[in-house]
Amino acid sequence: MTELQSKRKNANWDRLFGPFLESWAVFKAPQTKSRHIIAYWTREQLKALGFFRNSEARRLPRVVAWQYFVLIQLLTSMASLVYGAREHIGDTVNLGRDLVFIITTIFICFRLVFYAQYADEIDVIIDALEDIYHWSVKGPGWKEVQENKRLRFLLFMAVVISWFTCLIIFMLIKLSTPFWIESQILPFHVAWPFQLHDPAQHPIAHVIIFVSQSITMLYFLIWLGVVENMGVSIFYELTSALRVLCIELRNLQELCLGDEEMLFRELCRMTNFHQQIILLTDRCNQIFNGAFIMQMLINFLLVSLSLFEVLAAKRDPQVAAEYMVILLMTLGHLSFWSKFGDMFSEESKQVALAVYEAYDPNVGSKTIHRQFCFFIQRAQKPLIMRAAPFPPFNLENNMFILKQCYSILTILANTLE
Repeated sequence: MTELQSKRKNANWDRLFGPFLESWAVFKAPQTKSRHIIAYWTREQLKALGFFRNSEARRLPRVVAWQYFVLIQLLTSMASLVYGAREHIGDTVNLGRDLVFIITTIFICFRLVFYAQYADEIDVIIDALEDIYHWSVKGPGWKEVQENKRLRFLLFMAVVISWFTCLIIFMLIKLSTPFWIESQILPFHVAWPFQLHDPAQHPIAHVIIFVSQSITMLYFLIWLGVVENMGVSIFYELTSALRVLCIELRNLQELCLGDEEMLFRELCRMTNFHQQIILLTDRCNQIFNGAFIMQMLINFLLVSLSLFEVLAAKRDPQVAAEYMVILLMTLGHLSFWSKFGDMFSEESKQVALAVYEAYDPNVGSKTIHRQFCFFIQRAQKPLIMRAAPFPPFNLENNMFILKQCYSILTILANTLE
């Protein structure tokens, strides 16, 4: 291995484990904050995995070759899943299991297409949020801002670690299923021409398929976990920016100390800052709209199907347990986005309150008072993470989706009786 190849390999490992090492360093040093935002770190992880198709990556022949290789592996896996599902037609439990993984594979394919199409625009948004993160805050609120950035980084990393722990547990369960479920000879039920998947007829081919399934699953589940973290973290950084704005507004009068010129200048700066957050939010919603719609539909299908299969497989505890794991992960994924969407909307509502607290009718000219009124009026409309024409991502709509799933489950359960 050449020195250049060694450096590149080390750089990729640094990128992949960078956010975890950074969170540990920040945790150990109470007075420090992260060098970069979460979205920046997750983008670096995608680059380390070799599947972030921005303009820079498309100019690198080795990266493009790797992307085509893993994409062919995914499409081959999907074709074998679909081919294998035909064998379970009429078998409710096993067909449902096949459909769960086919739907999940379709979801991964859609995510690949989405990030290939919008990688450059997501780059621009992440770079803009990175610039906002590094803005210096003047006045008495700077210490609170630093502590807020540090705490939010650690909290999100705790969620990321929990999410990856669940993924690892799921991977171990799937990889071990052939060893504790007699009817399953591979982690995922597939079928190949000439019975290549049958260990009795083609033992070498069976081992190759087993290894291929395992590596493909490990790679794309890790990739999907990083992608989801990056998408959520973009809105999380917008939430953090709103929080910083609220802190600055609440310390505005203390910073200016009656200086009208300074008050007007700082108020205009904060108004422009708020406007930038609104524009970034609108752009994010436009970019992620298709992805959000697909995500809501897939989550709805997976929750409904998993609940139904748990009931259908109640006589087989092992299979029911597998579906319960899938169900919990799907609900966790839906709640993951909904919770951060809720936090985003709630924080945007706090801006109007912060502007109102910053307003002092005894200080400033009519121009400054009009600026405050304009700011309060504009901040009245909460920002949302939306998937038009569907309702926004929040916990209230999350419960609505679960109720609809339960209604469908009741109908399906009656068909089994």
